Amino acid sequence: MSYELLLLDRDPPLATITLNRPEKRNALSHALRIELATAAGEIDADDTISVAILTGAGPVFCAGFDLSEFTPGKEVFQDPEVWTSGQLMHERLQNFGKPLIGAINGPALAGGFDIAVQCDVRIASDTAQFGHPEIKFGAPTLVTILTQIVGGAVARDLALSGRKIDAHEARRFGLVSNVVPAESVLGEATTYARVVAEAPLDALKAVKAALVKSAPFIAP
Repeated sequence: MSYELLLLDRDPPLATITLNRPEKRNALSHALRIELATAAGEIDADDTISVAILTGAGPVFCAGFDLSEFTPGKEVFQDPEVWTSGQLMHERLQNFGKPLIGAINGPALAGGFDIAVQCDVRIASDTAQFGHPEIKFGAPTLVTILTQIVGGAVARDLALSGRKIDAHEARRFGLVSNVVPAESVLGEATTYARVVAEAPLDALKAVKAALVKSAPFIAP
């Protein structure tokens, strides 16, 4: 399938998904949410691919949902289009059956933070930031997986306060496994993904199935 808002590159046993709306800070429009869900499903079904990498074009990983598409005066998750495509994207990523490595090339905020934590491992640029500012305008945050990664106290802090943390604080919390210069983040993530891909695909799928079962998706 061809995509308009993301790039899907296959180099078996790896595949790389790049969110490709740099002029919009890779904001998750309805169309991009659908494309991301579709690309994840496509890779999941491709037995030549063992590991996927998720990154963003330009200096931002993902600024969250595209606010320009929200209906004025309507609560965020009362909008059927926002809800259905958001639910599809989150569920497809959460149930992705292969390792997903996040090359977090810059800020990952709101819904961008959500998709970052749905990666199994995150390697961050030194320009990366993480935060849930959407709590300030009434959008509940997705905390289930974040709690599993950083622990309950930190997850509560980030989900309730909406404060942003930089890449080095994220590493102290265990949210990211490494912090590298921006120009190196995709290369570092690719090198790590190749190490993961040395394992047989069936073994990787078994581990992912156990991880998915241990952190079920809970919608806001």
